Amino acid sequence: MTVSEVLIQGSGPEVDPEPRIKKIAGRSPMRIAMDRLLSDKIAMLCAVIVLLYILIAIFAPQLCRLFGVEVRAGDPVTDTDSFNYPIIGPPNYGFTWEAPLGLEPNSGNDLLAEWFYGARTSLMVAAIATIVSTVVGVVLGLIAGYSRGWGDRVVTFVIDLFLTLPFLLVAIAVSPMLVERWKENPAMLDNASLIALIVILTVFGWMGLARLIRGEVVSLREREFIEAAHVLGTPTHRILFKELLPNLVAPIVVSFSLSLPATIAAEATLAYLGVGVTGQPSWGQTILRAQNWFAEYPLFLYAPIVGIVVLVFALNLLGDAIRDAFDPKSFR
Repeated sequence: MTVSEVLIQGSGPEVDPEPRIKKIAGRSPMRIAMDRLLSDKIAMLCAVIVLLYILIAIFAPQLCRLFGVEVRAGDPVTDTDSFNYPIIGPPNYGFTWEAPLGLEPNSGNDLLAEWFYGARTSLMVAAIATIVSTVVGVVLGLIAGYSRGWGDRVVTFVIDLFLTLPFLLVAIAVSPMLVERWKENPAMLDNASLIALIVILTVFGWMGLARLIRGEVVSLREREFIEAAHVLGTPTHRILFKELLPNLVAPIVVSFSLSLPATIAAEATLAYLGVGVTGQPSWGQTILRAQNWFAEYPLFLYAPIVGIVVLVFALNLLGDAIRDAFDPKSFR
C-alpha cells in the first residue's frame, strides 16, 4: 500500500481528488472574479437597483402611460392656484394617484414624469460619455504604453495638458457660446447642448484610464508572449488588440464601473450650474428650479436628489465590489 492510499483511507471515505483538481484548474481569472462578485450580496443588491434604474430609463414613456402622467403637460392656469402652487397633491393637499410626486409650482408639470425622463437623460448622457471616454482612454493608453519613443511622449504630453484644464471653468464657458450661437433656433440649441455636454464629459473623462492602461502595457510589452509575437512578425495592431487588450479587461471593467457614477454626478452638477441639456427633463435642471421652492415645497427638491443619491451610491458600491472581485490580492 502506498503512502497516498494510507492517507486517503485514514481521512474517511475514499474521495477521488481528480474532479476537484480539474474544477479548480479549469476556472479562468474572469470566471473566478465573476464567482466572487456573484457571492457578494451587497453587490447583487446594488446591481438590482442599477438594473431597475436602467429599466425606468428605457421604459420611461410606458411608465408615464401606466401612471397616467405626461411630461411637461401642465397648465399654469388650471393646475396651479393664484399663488402658483399646485391645486392637487403636496404640499397643500394629500397624496393622489393623479400626481404621485405632486406637480411643479408655476408650470403644473407632473414631477413623476419629470423624474422618469430625468433618469433617462442622466443615464443616457453618462453612459455615452463613459463608453466613449473609455474607448479613447484605452486606445491612447495602448499606443502610449507600446510606443517607446515620440508616440509615448506625445500622448503623455496630451494627457498632462488635459489634466491641467479646469473642468468647471471650461464647461461653464461653453454654455454662453452655445446659447449665443443657436439662440434663434431652439431645436438646434437643444441638440447642441446635449452633444456639447457629452463631449465635455468625454474630454475630461479619459485621462485617468489612459494613464492606467499605459502603465499596464509598459509592464506587459516585455513579456515572453509579446516577444514571441514580434518574432512571428505579428502586425502591431494585432499585438495591441489581440495580445495586450485581453490582458487589460480587469482594469478596464473596474475603471468603467467607477467612472459611470462620477459622470452621472458630474452631469447633474453641470445641469444645476446651467450647463446641460435644454428642452428635455433632467434631474439637475429640476434641482435648479426647485431650490427656490425648498422652504414651501421640499418634495420638489427631494425627488431628484434621492434619485441621484441612490443611483450613484449603488453604482459606487457595485464598482467597489467589481474592483475587489478582479483584484487577486483582495480577500473580500
